[in-house]
Amino acid sequence: MALRNILNESEVADHSLCFESVNNSCLKFTYPTVIRMTLYVFLGSIAVITVVGNLLVIITVIHFKQLHTPTNYLILSLATADLLLGVIVMPPSVVRVVESCWYMGELFCKIHTSTSITCCAASILGLTMISIDRHYAISQPLLYKSKITISVVVVMDSLSWIVSAIFGFGLVFLELNLLGIEELYNSVVCEGSCIFLHSLTSSSLSSVLSFYIPGLILAFIYLKIYVVAQEQLRSIKIMNMNTSGKPSINKKDRKATKTLAIIMSVFMASWIPFFLIFSIDPHFGYGVPSLVLEIFGWLGYLNSTINPLVYAYFYSWFRKAFQIIVSGSIFQQDSSRIILISM
Repeated sequence: MALRNILNESEVADHSLCFESVNNSCLKFTYPTVIRMTLYVFLGSIAVITVVGNLLVIITVIHFKQLHTPTNYLILSLATADLLLGVIVMPPSVVRVVESCWYMGELFCKIHTSTSITCCAASILGLTMISIDRHYAISQPLLYKSKITISVVVVMDSLSWIVSAIFGFGLVFLELNLLGIEELYNSVVCEGSCIFLHSLTSSSLSSVLSFYIPGLILAFIYLKIYVVAQEQLRSIKIMNMNTSGKPSINKKDRKATKTLAIIMSVFMASWIPFFLIFSIDPHFGYGVPSLVLEIFGWLGYLNSTINPLVYAYFYSWFRKAFQIIVSGSIFQQDSSRIILISM
């Protein structure tokens, strides 16, 4: 529906209803073939790259035994959220944008919206867990292996997903987002729409709890990591390669921390525009153009596409694993024991 804001009525090839036989049907706008095909190819490619890229990350971490580390299990959780977004959320969103109608029913609309909210929440909670992991690795390297174990990470990941699912599915299926605006919602909803209308209280609380507060925590923890890392590097330099006896940061931990800080920065940059609009929309009588919401929503989705590319760019062992998977060598005996990282 968003594209009707940038096209003149004279450019629309067909102006009809989503469901011709339904009285309360939404209007359907059929756009010129060139625009339709361009959008299908562009947005569809984003969805395919998202699914393939994150599937490769998941297979890599699960298959290769050398990668069974706490940090990589946290990355696995993040990639799972991105994969679900690519499989469940993106394809229906492509059809909704291009066809300007929702044909998959009210139940799947709720599942689609709930999954989108859950994956976003799981991503930022997962990034928060990763920042805690990196904080221990950098600030307390001698205690890291005893504090951040596989079992601890499993609990961290489980809590992230449970909280995210309760928040995402509870908000939508219990219709907590509509408290106080039920009449407004009933006046704008029609057959063939899938909208997530939200009250002022709902948008404010959900944005603060699911994005702004975790985002500030992330920024604070990575700032602490940066300060500790700089202090240790200065100590190493002044005391001639750490003659003071303090544990130093190894190259692998520095690179992992830098890479995951970039992942966090990309996530925040991708989603901040959407959450700003989402928060202020009720203040302006829901007057934010649908085109703006659609663009910023897809900007957020694009973060899930970028993450595997960041891993591939910064980690040579991920690139090596990808090559093994794509070439089919993963099916060879004992391929799971291939050494990807030089010790």
